[in-house]
Amino acid sequence: MRNHLFNALFAAAPPEAVAIRHDDRLLAYGELELETARWAQALESLNVQPGDRVAAQVEKSLESLILYLATIRIGAVYLPLNPAYTLAELAYFVGDAEPALMVCDPAHMPGVEKIAGSAEVVGLNAEGRGELYDLAQTNLVSPPVSRAPEDLAAICYTSGTTGRSKGAMLTHRALESNATTLKALWRFTEADVLIHALPTYHVHGLFVATHTAMMAGASIILQSRFDPGAVIAAMPRATALMGVPTHYTRLLAHPALSRQSAADMRLFVSGSAPLLAQTHQAWRERTGHAILERYGMTETGMNASNPYDHERRAGTVGFPLPGVELRVVREETGEPLPVGEIGGIEVRGPNVCAGYWRNPEKTAEAFRSDGFFVTGDLGRFDEDGYLTIVGRDKDLVITGGLNVYPKEVETEIDAIDGVVECAVIGLPHADFGEAVTAVVAVGSPEVTSLTEGAILERLEDRLARFKQPKRVLFVADLPRNAMGKVQKAKLRETYAGLYLAAS
Repeated sequence: MRNHLFNALFAAAPPEAVAIRHDDRLLAYGELELETARWAQALESLNVQPGDRVAAQVEKSLESLILYLATIRIGAVYLPLNPAYTLAELAYFVGDAEPALMVCDPAHMPGVEKIAGSAEVVGLNAEGRGELYDLAQTNLVSPPVSRAPEDLAAICYTSGTTGRSKGAMLTHRALESNATTLKALWRFTEADVLIHALPTYHVHGLFVATHTAMMAGASIILQSRFDPGAVIAAMPRATALMGVPTHYTRLLAHPALSRQSAADMRLFVSGSAPLLAQTHQAWRERTGHAILERYGMTETGMNASNPYDHERRAGTVGFPLPGVELRVVREETGEPLPVGEIGGIEVRGPNVCAGYWRNPEKTAEAFRSDGFFVTGDLGRFDEDGYLTIVGRDKDLVITGGLNVYPKEVETEIDAIDGVVECAVIGLPHADFGEAVTAVVAVGSPEVTSLTEGAILERLEDRLARFKQPKRVLFVADLPRNAMGKVQKAKLRETYAGLYLAAS
């Protein structure tokens, strides 16, 4: 039986080729495939059926990656969740996706069980051990379940600026086609070794990095977290690195980074947030390499990339991927705009999601009648065909490559006594790309009893750490336009100078 995505991931490499290196462990492709069969049997012993959702709120480990592959193997749908989410946040995703199985750190199981509904809850800790690991220590194996290209492989929740988070439905075709394209475009082969220091609850790490390497039969050096020293130490044994802008600024701050340390590398890719032009230039001067910046999103995977062989133009995300159509349009009408004009970016191709989980209204809003997906990003093409992202038509904040939905943070702050109103914005930050910043109206900043520390303390148990503001600023009133709408653009302009350097 053919499982569209799973079979494609294991098609390129011979069984004896090295698939993953993790600490002192080495797993060949044949061994990795066998491990996925054992873990698939463990999932089936927990009554996970094809089409069921498997929610995983686990730290990155070799075993967590095997869990993902085993989920795909049995035809279930993987639901990656950030380990930083609080129970209050987790409850929404569980209620919406209704998973059959939830996998979490054993230490968190008592709380998770309270919000799990009918889902079975099993443990898997940061070292890859727990009840699920124990169930997988068996000689019983499960064969891949037949899955068609249109079947769902994953649901990834993405933040918006209005309403609740939406679950992007990613099909086997969308994930396979995107990885196949990137493998060819970025010249990945079985000779490559990828340093994988990205989180695996995110599209970038779980799909772009993992899938692209496996589709080529390349090896992966799996690092449980991003550590600049560990990444640099791995470079002499590697050929490629995928990271977010924060990673590159932190690597530039490390004294061991040099032309010599990066001499064996052939490719550095950046995405998930805008890369500052000065970071691009500093990296070239320090290492002799030009970072390849690309453009993607949860709903579509990758859409555009700077070229491999030609100019990687700082401040741009390059050209549409082969097989992917990108256009810049007048948002009100969908009319394509001339070169140089700023408009809404829309995309059409096999990489685009099948819509939003159990949300036909939002799905209908997200697609034009001709099949183009409305990204919500603003951009322009230059005369050479390079695409530049100039902003977002809404106020989503991207910090360290992670999306933060402002209304969610504002709702929590507005509930605090003494707060008249709050506006959450993103400000430029050399390390995180954008820093989540709360501008709080209190009527009289001089006499308010509220402090920055008090507000941050109130948010500790309500929001994941990456959503918590880096700064809280107090004002008498928030600026508004003639229609009474808060002018967040004016706030960003007023406070733009606060985050020009890493904190």
